[in-house]
Amino acid sequence: MISISLPVKFGNWKTVSFASTLYLSPILDLLLCKVPKRLHPEIRLGLQEALVNAAKHGNKLDPSKRVVVKFCCRRGKYFWVVCDQGQGFIQECSCPLDEHSLPPEEAENGRGLCILHQIFDQVLWDSQGTQVTLSKQVPQYSKVSLLMFL
Repeated sequence: MISISLPVKFGNWKTVSFASTLYLSPILDLLLCKVPKRLHPEIRLGLQEALVNAAKHGNKLDPSKRVVVKFCCRRGKYFWVVCDQGQGFIQECSCPLDEHSLPPEEAENGRGLCILHQIFDQVLWDSQGTQVTLSKQVPQYSKVSLLMFL
């Protein structure tokens, strides 16, 4: 059974929390509800990686531990803050461009972090390594610019 708290609104921010699980489809749907449809596949992949990291690597899939996600949109810029209750980790460096340059035992785990850096404009970790802030600027198309393509 999955338990998802309904989004709670604080100012422009909404917060949702869930027990550590890899069944993320309803959570991802909720986090993407205000994102333009054309960006859903890309951002869904990035958010899925962040949520899997929090539930699997952070909380060790312990159902008594929760993953909390705060999210908002301001002027075409989307923000997600994903927090877990794990021990944290230290991101030693940015993602290498070639996953083959990683040792085989690290290649699989490092791939998720690389995906985050490829999809989002900013990926910022807190000092404990239990919270990541992701942001994506979405260009706003005006009716005038759309007419140029017709």
